[in-house]
Amino acid sequence: MLISRLGNGWIYPILALMIVEHFGSKGGRVILAAGLNAGLLHCLYPLIKRMIGRPRPFRMDARVLSLSGVLDEHSFPSGHAMTLCGVLVPIVLAWPDCLPAALALLLLMGWARIATGHHYPSDICAGAAFGFILSYPLSVWALAV
Repeated sequence: MLISRLGNGWIYPILALMIVEHFGSKGGRVILAAGLNAGLLHCLYPLIKRMIGRPRPFRMDARVLSLSGVLDEHSFPSGHAMTLCGVLVPIVLAWPDCLPAALALLLLMGWARIATGHHYPSDICAGAAFGFILSYPLSVWALAV
């Protein structure tokens, strides 16, 4: 549940500190790209969720327990996976050696969201795919400017 709660926003300052530690003042562009992606995706995922309207697993099956509160009623796509993937894209583009750690973090977040009863595996996969597709072009542009 801690990993799931980190996805509510707490993970991002930690990642920013890691970027500053690794890149120093040159990490500003990476943080800017990650922040732009997070802002864009945070605005888009609620619209997509309302449009699709898929109920969360714990709403569909009484045997599935919600281990924490939810920010909204819809599960598809996972906003946690979408936003985290969008933040990780510019980090991995600038620091390719961290790809295994980024994938592990994304997988842990996905597992945590499923374990809390908030998402189906397809919600996680779709969220990560949307996050990557929408943030990759912006990240490439922001890191090249």
